[in-house]
Amino acid sequence: MKKWMGLVLAGLMTAGIMAGAVSAEESDWAYIEGKGKMTIGMTLFAPMNYYDGDEFVGFDTELAKAVGEKLGLEIEFVEINWDSKEIELNSQNIDCIWNGMCITEERKENMSISDPYLYNTQAIVVKADREEELMADVSGAYVVAEQGSTGEGKLLGTIEDDDTVEVSAKEYFADANYTAVDSMAKALMEVKAGTADLALVDSVCALAMVGEGTDYDDMVVNLDNNFGLQEYGIAFRKGSDVTEKVNEAIKELAEDGTIAEIAAKYGLEEALIPVEAE
Repeated sequence: MKKWMGLVLAGLMTAGIMAGAVSAEESDWAYIEGKGKMTIGMTLFAPMNYYDGDEFVGFDTELAKAVGEKLGLEIEFVEINWDSKEIELNSQNIDCIWNGMCITEERKENMSISDPYLYNTQAIVVKADREEELMADVSGAYVVAEQGSTGEGKLLGTIEDDDTVEVSAKEYFADANYTAVDSMAKALMEVKAGTADLALVDSVCALAMVGEGTDYDDMVVNLDNNFGLQEYGIAFRKGSDVTEKVNEAIKELAEDGTIAEIAAKYGLEEALIPVEAE
């Protein structure tokens, strides 16, 4: 495969979703334009949003700034708890979630999501000297994934398998011990420290953060199991009229070559989903 390849109470979540929906009489764009800035919720992980020394960089970071320039908006990034992302969005603490977010049916029901822009899948990350052992049998192994992530959803079965799946993550890890952590970066740290045997994280994250020349050079990314293909999208409040404006800005940036240029900086050229011409 190519290289590119806290629980929240139900009542609180429902209240947040209802409060955050944009009615036909309201304009989310007018609200954001009135502020003059779009506040983006994210977590830190390469190659999407991360610090390179003191500089905040990443594919999503640069793409969001380019879209902001197109729309005449300042872009503000706010680090959030990923498991609370919808509450943060619907309470207007943030205006969108732009952070390598996989599109799922549940998320489409609760939020307005942009056209997909990057492919992703789920990867297993292990210590190099334990790969053969663990890939032969994960029974009893300690597995970590980011709480609220697609990896967790696949592992727990809350995200249903589709026709892109060759191996069900729920079945594969049925006899393993699962623990949620608060970020994909933390999942990798747990494997590094030996407090977890495996991490299930986005392949886009794993391939950027693990291996020779990284802080995790004693670990490897295993993509032998196809747990299914995902697509990244940008989430806005349900009914938001900002979604289409961002879609149009991204189309323009694809047509003028800006997106391809940004993707090349982060090794994501082949992960790009082609933007369909009108």
